[in-house]
Order: sequence, then structure tokens, then C-alpha cells
Amino acid sequence: MSVLVNKDSKIIVQGFTGSEGTFHASQMIEYGTNVVGGVTPGKGGQTHLDRPVFNTVLDAVKEVGADTSIIFVPPAFAADAIMEAADAGIKVIIAITEGIPVADMITASSYIKNKDCRLIGPNCPGVITPGEAKVGIMPGFVFKKGKVGIVSKSGTLTYEAADQVVKQGLGITTAIGIGGDPIIGTTTKEAVELLINDPETEAVVMIGEIGGQLEADAANWYKASGSKKPVVGFIAGETAPAGRTMGHAGAIVGGSDDTAQAKKKIMRACGIHVVDSPAEIGKKIAEVLGNI
Repeated sequence: MSVLVNKDSKIIVQGFTGSEGTFHASQMIEYGTNVVGGVTPGKGGQTHLDRPVFNTVLDAVKEVGADTSIIFVPPAFAADAIMEAADAGIKVIIAITEGIPVADMITASSYIKNKDCRLIGPNCPGVITPGEAKVGIMPGFVFKKGKVGIVSKSGTLTYEAADQVVKQGLGITTAIGIGGDPIIGTTTKEAVELLINDPETEAVVMIGEIGGQLEADAANWYKASGSKKPVVGFIAGETAPAGRTMGHAGAIVGGSDDTAQAKKKIMRACGIHVVDSPAEIGKKIAEVLGNI
């Protein structure tokens, strides 16, 4: 029982025939992901990577029953692509694109609120359920199937955490890269909640960073939920100077609660096992799972 994506997901690629879409779609197909087609306006009726190309997402939903979409559309058009997917009835929308204007995301975000869909990202590495579906740009070989869920704002730290968990002889149920932009579709709390409520997931790794309240919200939810599933947490950006954006558009210390130290304090108070270095994630997961 993974979350968000599995072997039965019917996945389309928006921006299918562009260079990014082509490269990553072929990697996803090679992994064994059920990619049923793609969308590039004006190229409908063609085939690409042995899959049909559609002019619109609605055509893809009608003709191949697509229920999940991954977006590699350039930043200026990506918010429209998100809204189009939501309109067409896609249930899980994974936006990889970085650099979507914040104003566009405000529009898209409020537009999809009342639609029956979940947006992951933008500016994220995607979602992987090992051995079933890789819907993103992560290196598939790092992830092995198991019982640890991962939620992360960082792409590379997602892979690092997965590698460590696997090296401890454990594996991953689903890893969710939620994205580093200021406005994202699924918050840390919502992603943690999905994994805590997943019967196959026995522990969760939560990787956050400076800026915003996402990790504090997740920690408070975890404490209130009374869940006995252990959560291991790490916050990137301990040494970041205040007021400067670091790497991700959303990673900026605006006030005293945004710092790594403040977030770690809240997380510890909520019963999360906080590590001070990403190198300790695997060890800590093995330790807490050994104690169940």
C-alpha cells in the first residue's frame, strides 16, 4: 500500500517531446513505470518513445485513462499545464518545473483547490514507489522497496536519505519530494500524514530546510495524531545567514522561528528524532526501528 503512485498508476508526461520530458520519460519507462502517453500541443496523433502523443490532457484521459501526470513544461506555461491537468480529471499532478512565477502559482493553487486532485511540487524531484513507479527525476537505482517513507524539500537529500536507509538493510515505501518553491501543492504535514496513515510504512524520514513553517506544522500534527510510528527529522541550512534566499526560493530565514535551530527545537518537543547531520539519517532510522 504505497502512497500517491504505484504499478497501476496510468501516467502521462506533459511536455513529452521536449528534451527534458524525453530524457526523463525514457528513464521512467526503463524503470518500469506505467507511462501511457504524453501531451505536446500540436503533436497529437504522433508517437514518441513508442507511446501516443496527445494535444491535450483531456484527450489523454479519454483515450488511455490517464490518472497521473508529470510536468516538464517550461516555467512560463507550467501553471497552465497544472490547471489543465486538474481540469481534465488527473488525480495526482507532479510538477518538476523550476522557476514558475509565484503569481502564476497563486492562480494555479487557488484554481485547483476545489478539484479532486493532489499537486506535488513544483520545483521537486517527484515521487517514487520503488519497484513499481518512478514519477520524477530521481536516480531509480538508489531506491529499494521497504518500510520507510521519505518526505523531503530537497531533491539530493532525498536520494542521500534513501541510500542510507537501504545501506542499513531497510528500504522505502514511497519517497515524496515536495519541492522548494514558496507555493507548493502538498505541504510537509500533508505528505507526512499520507505516510503515517499508510499501513506499510513503519517509519518516516522528514527532511526540511530553513524558511517557512512547514516542518513545525508537520511536527505539531504528528504530536497531536498520537502516532507511534517513529519520525526521523533533519533540517538543512543551520549556517544560513538571515534574510538571504539559499538555493530554493522558499529557503529564506524571515524571522526567528524560521531558523534551523528553532525548527529542530519544535520537532524535538513533538517527539521527532532529530539528527544534526544528514549522514546520521540511516543510523537513526535503524535505531528507532530496532526499538519498536
